[in-house]
Amino acid sequence: MGRKPDIIRTVVLIFAVGLVITGFTSLQASDDEPTASDSEAFTVSAVRD
Repeated sequence: MGRKPDIIRTVVLIFAVGLVITGFTSLQASDDEPTASDSEAFTVSAVRD
């Protein structure tokens, strides 16, 4: 039973590191320029004529 707090701390640490990595990734993605503007973007129809 003495090992359970270590396991809980490890799981919480892994979750926190993942959360930080996700935050940095989303911040970096929002700083990037969009690859296509609205006028250059096109839609693909799911139904073929």
